[in-house]
Amino acid sequence: MGRIGIYARLILAIAICQMAGIAGSIFTAPAIPTWYANLRKPDISPPNWLFAPAWTILYLLMGISLFLIWNAGLDKAAIRRPMVLFGIQLVMNAIWSYLFFGLRSPSLGLIWIAALWVSIALTIASFLRISRAAASLLIPYLLWVTFAGYLNYQILVLNA
Repeated sequence: MGRIGIYARLILAIAICQMAGIAGSIFTAPAIPTWYANLRKPDISPPNWLFAPAWTILYLLMGISLFLIWNAGLDKAAIRRPMVLFGIQLVMNAIWSYLFFGLRSPSLGLIWIAALWVSIALTIASFLRISRAAASLLIPYLLWVTFAGYLNYQILVLNA
């Protein structure tokens, strides 16, 4: 594959991940100044302005990770399976925003984020067999989702 093809693949991989973030923001953005603003949150909740740049960076890292795996060759089943896992966790990521913010359901959000965490961990394990760098790029995402799960749990408890 030529240099232009490689760059196009990188841009597409990053764009796919960023689109998941945009899809989630459709449900998140309207809820932040209304429903979410009125929830009791734990003291360690980051300020609202931090979430957009944090997620933008995480989706960038996810896109680079996806590119590294994609570049290993879609013609191999050993590559396609991890990419399917990646796709599943990416869709699950966007669905969490719908459940938590769109439906305004911290309880559904908590159940879903636990499943998302498992899906991310499985994706990291499958990527590790192909590329240590690709797997490593997903670690900040897993850590952030761990923290988000904790915040989700605390919001559920504080607002019960």
